[in-house]
Amino acid sequence: MTTSFAIALGSNRRTRHGSPQATLRAAIARLGRVVAVSEIIGSAPVGPSARRFANAVAIIESVEAPPDLLARLKRLERAFERRPGRRWGARSLDCDIVLWSGGAWCGPGLTIPHPFFRERRFVLDPLAQVAPDWRDPVSGHTVRQLRARAKRG
Repeated sequence: MTTSFAIALGSNRRTRHGSPQATLRAAIARLGRVVAVSEIIGSAPVGPSARRFANAVAIIESVEAPPDLLARLKRLERAFERRPGRRWGARSLDCDIVLWSGGAWCGPGLTIPHPFFRERRFVLDPLAQVAPDWRDPVSGHTVRQLRARAKRG
């Protein structure tokens, strides 16, 4: 059965693909069945990184179960020069599953909806461009409502 996923992508390091924005465009092209893509926005880093991030959200369709998609996204990150490192540090590519049309999911190493997406404007702003009426299965609020409640920054 095909389901939809909202994937948040971020980058704040140059790669062989070029700038962080070019890296996101190249990564999105490799996601598979992309049905919608937000604009790429700039955001301040969370944590110790000094470099600004480029962020976007893509809605994809997939027959994969959430853990299988997560494994594929981790392979994509490694293919884009992502290396294990300091939490919230500079990174070439970060891909997170934010929402899934199947509702909530909790398993080893993966929680959907993403535990912090409701407070992160760098996720909510692009997500609202492509899925404003998607409901958070935990709070029941739409992405548009969550964005209106989130602090700027």
